[in-house]
This record gives sequence, structure tokens and C-alpha cells, in this order.
Amino acid sequence: MGKVVLVTGVARQLGGRFVRRIQRDPDVGRVIGVDAVEPEHPLGGADFLKADIRHPAIAKVLAETHVDTVVHMDINGTPLGGRGSRAVVKETNVIGTMQLLGACQKAPHVKRLVVKSSASVYGSAPRDPAVFTETTPPKSLPSGGFAKDAVEVEGYVRGFARRRPDVAVCVLRFANILGACADSPLAEYFSLPVLPTVLGYDPRLQFVHEDDAIEALCLAAGKPRRGTLNSGTFNIAGDGTLLLSQCSRRLGRPTLPLFLPTVTWAGSALRSVGITDFSPEQIRMLTHGRVVQTTQMRETLGFHPKYTTAESFAEFARSRGPGLLPPETLARTVDRLAAVLPARSGPTQ
Repeated sequence: MGKVVLVTGVARQLGGRFVRRIQRDPDVGRVIGVDAVEPEHPLGGADFLKADIRHPAIAKVLAETHVDTVVHMDINGTPLGGRGSRAVVKETNVIGTMQLLGACQKAPHVKRLVVKSSASVYGSAPRDPAVFTETTPPKSLPSGGFAKDAVEVEGYVRGFARRRPDVAVCVLRFANILGACADSPLAEYFSLPVLPTVLGYDPRLQFVHEDDAIEALCLAAGKPRRGTLNSGTFNIAGDGTLLLSQCSRRLGRPTLPLFLPTVTWAGSALRSVGITDFSPEQIRMLTHGRVVQTTQMRETLGFHPKYTTAESFAEFARSRGPGLLPPETLARTVDRLAAVLPARSGPTQ
């Protein structure tokens, strides 16, 4: 018998792709997908159990299926398919994680836990370091939204690791995941016909391709390769960075530079009509940016992404189709504006 792997959040595209991918691992004997709603995509030969991880019944699932590896992917920033609300997402992220960890703690056969976290736990602040390492404390903890959820989730995971030292725990802090199936607030933002930006700021951004995200999760869920260690906390991102202005050019979508209070108001308006979750945390990220160091990802975890940040964004841009303006025309326009309104410099620029 091979490993029994339980995966949460399989109704989302990324979760479904991971389930189909890990079934090809020769060490895996059975894969069980769990979600509160039935997925609209195939899960291959995996078993699907309709269960809400916010409810204590998830403990019964682990006990009856003798799961030894849990991959927790049901931590997200947007409702599934536009259904639900921010409150439901937060409950699933935080309360759902608490219930799942409680179930894992009671299941003696669970030996490995992998958690899909986010680099948003570092926040975005004016005096942030140029590059975050896994041990860098944030200058200002996220005060709300998905970033705060991720901070709370990681706190519960650390508590679980202390109570169950026999379980190998791996937390993957992903940069913004992009690709054809990307489902995140930032993907929604980049899909707007015109991109609201903060006047005077041009933040540095990092991305990771969804294919690389899946491979990193598979690596964390398996036995460590020779000379590597897949327990601990790791930043996951593609090489290099892109400026927000470069992203807009490559998308062919013009930017609308606004003063910060106006951007905040516009974000609230977009969020209230359901166009995109333009949260205050996302506005801070689009003001100050965020870059993480990936040395531990390569040297300790032994993971080498196939796509760079630029290549990941190019794949995403192709999947979204052309913007309002040809990229070449937009580039010339942005260059002219930049000559008149030079970007404000700062610690993270």
C-alpha cells in the first residue's frame, strides 16, 4: 500500500490540478479530495468526499481513511467562483484550518502536513526590507483581509507542530500565483480594463507560475530528496521581479494613477459591486511592493522553479487576451508620463 494523501480545497482549479498531478507519484496509493462543494473539473482516480473543514466531522474523515499525508490548500483570498462572501472565505481559512489541525492532532497515523500559505504574511510597509527572508519579521502585521488570515493560519500551524513533533510540517509561502487558471485578488486586478495605481509609486512584484506551485506542493508532500529537507517554512517565487508599470505594459492595459485616498475609495467601490476584492492590504502591496528571498527554496527544499517571474506573468497575460491598447503604444505613453511624473523613490522601490 502506498501513501494515503488527503487534499483540501479541490473544488478550485489549482487544487484539482494538484490532485491529478500527485496521483502520478509512485509512492502514492490513494488520494482523497475534500471540499464543501463538488468540483466541476475531473479529479482523475481520486476519491472525492463532500465535507466542510469548518465542521468537526473532518476528524471522522481522517480517522476512517487512515490518511498519513495532509495537503491543506483550502486557504484562499477570494470566494470560489464568485460564490459566497468574504466572511465565508475567512471562516474557511481560519476556522477551517483550526478544525483540520485539531483532527490531525487526534489522528496518530498522520505523519506529514503541507500548508499552502502566502508571502502576504510579510505585509507591505514603507520601511520594509528590500528582500524578505523566511525569518524576517514584518514591520507592520497585516491588519485585515487574506493577509491576516494567512498570519493566523501559520500561527495555528506552529502550535500544531509543537504539539505533534512527530509530524513533518512544511509551510510554503507562495508569491502571487499566476497562470491560465489563476484565481486570486491580484489576478482579478490585472484583468481590469484599466489598472488603478497609486500616484508616485511603482512597486516591485514577484510571481510564481501555477505549474511551479503544483510541483513545489508535490515535493513538499513526498519523501525528502537526498541532500534536501522538506520540513520547515519556505518562500516560493520565480526568479526576478517586475515593476507594476512593466506589468501594465505587457498586459496592454493602461494605468490610472490616483492619490492614495482616491485609490482606497475606488477599491471600496470595486469591492462593493463585486468586481474585484481590492482590499486595503492589496492596495498596500500595490504601493510598496514585496520581494522574497528564495535561497532556502533552492538550497534546502531543493526546488528550482521552471518559470521566472517574467515568464509566469507572460503566460498569465496570454491567457487574459489583449488589453485596450497595443503593448508598444502603451509603453511609449507610459514612458512619456514617467518623464513628467517620476516615480517616488523609497526603501522598497
